[in-house]
Amino acid sequence: MHKPIKYVEKAFTYVAKGAWVIYDGLNSINQKPAITPKWADKPLLKSYQKTKPPLGWPRTTDSLCPKCVPEIRQQIVDGKLPYEILLNEKVGEIKAQIIERDGKILMVKDCPKHGHFEDVMAMDTTFFRHLEETFPGRDMRAHNDEKLHNHGTSTVKYGRGSVLTVDLTNRCNMMCDPCFMDANQVGFVHELSWEDIQRLLDNAISIKPRRQMSVQFSGGEPTLSPYFLQAVSYARKVGYNSVQAATNGIEFAKSPEFCKKAAEAGLRYAYLQFDGIGNAANAHRAVGNLFDVKLRAIENLHAAGVEIVPVTTIVNGVNNEQVGRIIQFALDNPKKISFLSFQPVSFTGRDEEITDERRQAQRYTLSHLAHDVKDQTGLGEPARDWFPISFMGTFSDWADVVHGQEKDWGSLNCGCHPNCGVGMALMIDKETKEAVPVTKFINAEQVARDVAHVSDGGRGARWSNLGMALALARNYNPFLSPTHFKFTDLLKKFDKTFAATKKAEAKYGKSSPGRTMTDIQKRRADRWNFLFVAGMWFQDLFNYDFRRTEQCIIPYATQEGEISFCAYNTGVGWRNIIEKMHMTATLTKWYEEHGRHEIFAGNKQVGLESTAHSLTLNQEHVHAGRNHTLDDLGIAKTAREEKTRARDAKLKDSERIKQEAEKAKMMALYRQHVLGEKPAEVGSFVSLDTLGSKPGVQPLAKPDAKKEEEVMGD
Repeated sequence: MHKPIKYVEKAFTYVAKGAWVIYDGLNSINQKPAITPKWADKPLLKSYQKTKPPLGWPRTTDSLCPKCVPEIRQQIVDGKLPYEILLNEKVGEIKAQIIERDGKILMVKDCPKHGHFEDVMAMDTTFFRHLEETFPGRDMRAHNDEKLHNHGTSTVKYGRGSVLTVDLTNRCNMMCDPCFMDANQVGFVHELSWEDIQRLLDNAISIKPRRQMSVQFSGGEPTLSPYFLQAVSYARKVGYNSVQAATNGIEFAKSPEFCKKAAEAGLRYAYLQFDGIGNAANAHRAVGNLFDVKLRAIENLHAAGVEIVPVTTIVNGVNNEQVGRIIQFALDNPKKISFLSFQPVSFTGRDEEITDERRQAQRYTLSHLAHDVKDQTGLGEPARDWFPISFMGTFSDWADVVHGQEKDWGSLNCGCHPNCGVGMALMIDKETKEAVPVTKFINAEQVARDVAHVSDGGRGARWSNLGMALALARNYNPFLSPTHFKFTDLLKKFDKTFAATKKAEAKYGKSSPGRTMTDIQKRRADRWNFLFVAGMWFQDLFNYDFRRTEQCIIPYATQEGEISFCAYNTGVGWRNIIEKMHMTATLTKWYEEHGRHEIFAGNKQVGLESTAHSLTLNQEHVHAGRNHTLDDLGIAKTAREEKTRARDAKLKDSERIKQEAEKAKMMALYRQHVLGEKPAEVGSFVSLDTLGSKPGVQPLAKPDAKKEEEVMGD
């Protein structure tokens, strides 16, 4: 039985349907020209002006050879080729086809030197088609950006970005598999000076469209940088709305005081490496008590006012069963977790030389993620509740119209390629913990079309807000929403997220750089948790697509400009080149001057003052064992294990050859001294297989088998 308010709201949706017809008709008359905001030198795009890359299948795109690229990159790193070759030539590039075969989407490509390569892009064609069909189009083209974007075919060409990534150091206090950057293994330290950090952040906001609203400090482990807290403070000072750290959480778990200092400096989000529930699920990271570390980090960070985003690298056969358990963890703790980021494994860094067998066994796509969520939690229909994260661009466009010309920064716009990232939104009641996909009770695709019409009108804030309210109301089904959820809660959510009204910050607390602990508590007081479950699939050399690279929304800020995430970590591998060009010191020299930092590996435990926490845990999940799928198949789980097996196999081969040589020597002695045969002259050896087949040659008499066995046994 539904609550009475639900019936009232249902009646209201019919009124909204009629009102929308009038609104949309009026909005279509004499539409305003697009504004040129302060944060851009070009006008905002109308929905019908947006362009799209080639989509659908079969289609052809530009890709890279997984064998050519590492060879050429190494020559550049070794100084045998100039790095400028990447700016002027299509190094390692080959054509690729995206096709359907046996119900899967594949990328297939051929290198004239290294042959055929193929990999899975999706295991569900309906899901893949849905993502591409709901892609709203590319954000505005980057302009006046030559000093930051000049990287040949890897150049970022579209959008204002969403998160600027700054690697403070390549040092790390862990030795993970997988690892984008092969941390602690490259033989030198690349660590930004304070002047470097300031220059990178200043450069990013010097061009238009005004760069990313958010900056994420990464590494290595960013907290190892002596300038970590200063960098956070400076980023907030120059105007970044959201300052983040991509961290393993060790330093935050060890020290509540460090968490407090980070929060006071302006840290808003901690993107916390989080591979599963329980220490067994994190065992592949080789830190004995890593799950305890995560829980303490969450506890300390949340108490300090920092929001936590668990970030999970999903590897098929290693931790894919953890998808549902991690979502359940978020559902059980809705007051502390409001965002989850799943990242299907990218075979780069330590994993670039992966064998075909392990790559095929461990490959995990965004379609795998959507289906695992449904299968493991019962939440979400892949082709109804999952959308490309660029789908939110339509709502960002609306917010830009509402905020007007005088806004210093554009709205967060995740305008990446539809094959890059996906998301599903859940509305969770923090009191009852009831969770429902938002797109179950809102017709999201129709809302997006309606909101695009509102934005195209180019009217003022009040008119645009009215249009958004009507679009939501006419596409809202109160009978499918959470039990205690009301339509007014939905309007408040949009106002809180996009600051649509002038009183939004006063009502819900500031999210801008000047926010205080009071603002944080205000925003946390909301009964409804809008949990966003995101999947971000970074490319590797086996599925690389330049149409994705040029739309990157999370570029790296480097001493050589801003470079697409995938072009930096994979692709032609700008990371290896730039870090070597600008290395701080060799590892030996660094250790001499600074000493060795502590590294947790080989199942070493992190020393914690306490393991106490207030998080709700499913004990069955906590105590579950490791995933043994790959063990049962006899396939290595990590690059380290793969190399160990290859080395062991080589040693076994060497030993076998040695044993066979010894056996052949003994056989020769047996034939000479027991059978009385003369030793063969050098160069006169004839294969035993051919004896008797040549004219005039008699086969050797067969020796006594029993006697031979006795001699060989000795």
